[in-house]
Amino acid sequence: MVTVTPNLLYKHINSSPIVKKTHQILEDDYEVIELLKMSNIMAVSRLRYNDHGITHARIVAGVSLELIDILYSTGVDMTCIRDGVAKNVDEVKIIVLLSSYFHDIGNAIHRVNHELLGVLIAKDIIDRILSKIGFNKEKIIDFRQEILHNIYASDYNIQCLSVECGVVKVSDGLDMAEGRARMPYKLGKLDMHAVSALSIKRVDVEQNQDRERPINIIVHMSEIAGLFQLEAVLLPKIKSSGLDNLFNVYININERLIKFYPKD
Repeated sequence: MVTVTPNLLYKHINSSPIVKKTHQILEDDYEVIELLKMSNIMAVSRLRYNDHGITHARIVAGVSLELIDILYSTGVDMTCIRDGVAKNVDEVKIIVLLSSYFHDIGNAIHRVNHELLGVLIAKDIIDRILSKIGFNKEKIIDFRQEILHNIYASDYNIQCLSVECGVVKVSDGLDMAEGRARMPYKLGKLDMHAVSALSIKRVDVEQNQDRERPINIIVHMSEIAGLFQLEAVLLPKIKSSGLDNLFNVYININERLIKFYPKD
């Protein structure tokens, strides 16, 4: 079992030299970092939304890599490998890592249509990053299109067309613990989203022994208000991820574990 935190990312990048190289290139790229900073200025400072900056990107990346490991180890086919886009799981992880960092950068322009705006912003940056990693022109194009798909389909209403895309989308929804809501709350935002997020104390992910649904998500909450985050944020992402049959979701409130999804 692992807990959803920014530190989860480092467990995974340190296990693969090429994934670690990709992460270092991302973190050293001034445009990536500035776009994530501007995403928070627009989303948090001006709109009072939850964190959409570098910390959120790192959390989504770490959870995405954790989910890829679980799914791959339990025999779930990676779409990018099946379709010949990626040749191995490390290349899948590069696609997922970049998608996690770029999925919210459209917020640097505006929250409205930020997924589509993110696709437009990310294209040239992705080409630059993949070129620095050392991929040839054909692979750069192929990987880029997968990453752009993952950004675009992070919208609640867009269906994911790959396992990798679904992983990033669900991971985005798993960053819901109280820390993410503290900035807008301190800035004066007090609505159901803020109250609900502040009720969620921790999110854990574990491999389930049941290979039909290989991933358990456990959401620890202090108040029943936390259910709003699951209903309004996590569940819609799971249902449009294409991976809804691979997850169990539980809530833990007052040391009582309750099945939330799927309903038996």
